Amino acid sequence: MSRLSILVLAPLLMLAPAAAPAAGYTEVVAERSAVRFVSRQMGVEVGGSFERFDARLEFDPAHPEQGRARLEIDMASIDAGSRDANEEVVGRDWFDVRTHPRATFVSSTVRALGGNRYEVAGQLTIKGRTREAVAPFTFRQEGGLGVFEGQFAIRRLDFAIGEGMWSDVGVVADEVQIRFNVVAAAAR
Repeated sequence: MSRLSILVLAPLLMLAPAAAPAAGYTEVVAERSAVRFVSRQMGVEVGGSFERFDARLEFDPAHPEQGRARLEIDMASIDAGSRDANEEVVGRDWFDVRTHPRATFVSSTVRALGGNRYEVAGQLTIKGRTREAVAPFTFRQEGGLGVFEGQFAIRRLDFAIGEGMWSDVGVVADEVQIRFNVVAAAAR
């Protein structure tokens, strides 16, 4: 390239806009998001939710493989359907919130499955025990918001949830469905 070409191109390159950052969703809208669970107690489906959690994510639908998520749940914020149930499940045999006040999920991979369906894998820690978790989810855009909805199953006994007399899976099933709905605003 001639010296004249460099002198002409240099100012033009300086005027060119920098590469635009990838569009993505990072700002979780907590009041529109939810973490729920469903289990079976003596054969009857029972559900509940966690009222307080902190979710951080980075997700660009054009590059889902670069996505990341971290969820921290305040275990004392559980709503298990009644005052008695709420008091029982925060105790030592269930969540032991004095010793383990938070449950966490930290993603390791996100992959596209096609048709607005994705899968996030990572480490789930509850009551000091960590296990691999894989959660399929859907993603859709609603205006400037991204909506992530999914569910996955855990085995409560893998996390020592429901010890002692509560470890009988004939009374409380081992499998618990975790359902999430996370709403996030586009990055600013």
